[in-house]
Amino acid sequence: MRIFISGGCKNGKSTYAQRLAKQQSTPLYYVATMKATDNEDTQRIIRHQNERDGWGFTTVEQPINIEGILTTCDPNGSFLLDSTTALLANEMFSPTGEVDDNAWERIASGLTQVLASVSNIVIVSDYIYSDAFLYDEFTENYRKSLALIDRLAAKQCDVVLEAAFTQIITHKGGGLLNALD
Repeated sequence: MRIFISGGCKNGKSTYAQRLAKQQSTPLYYVATMKATDNEDTQRIIRHQNERDGWGFTTVEQPINIEGILTTCDPNGSFLLDSTTALLANEMFSPTGEVDDNAWERIASGLTQVLASVSNIVIVSDYIYSDAFLYDEFTENYRKSLALIDRLAAKQCDVVLEAAFTQIITHKGGGLLNALD
């Protein structure tokens, strides 16, 4: 089953995504996309590693070129891709300060390849669209790019979920999700 889950920060989506991935086939792969850029990122990575300790996941570091997992992992396994948000940041913003406004297209292409090649995947993203702030063009382009990636993932996935206020809301494929329980 291909599942997309989005939600705000600290709403339980990563833990819920781990449970969903574990209920599918083995081997289990945790596709880690975040590159630590500061101490807060490092602490978040450590927290996520501790949360999945003992769950049986093999961690695959794939901060760019998401389709690369197809050459290193068994496509019959279960994948947890956490997250498209970090993947876009890595692809869009280079360490030298350059910005690639078309990075979303590469990610969309790679993600489409992954979704066509694996049967069991849970994709995590961060919902960053509901505040009322006006952002500069640079930030708006990132938000728009993430929205395009998320829409593509939601369209291609069997189940679409939202984590909001620690509740899981089903937007698509609820009957399929019930089959996992």
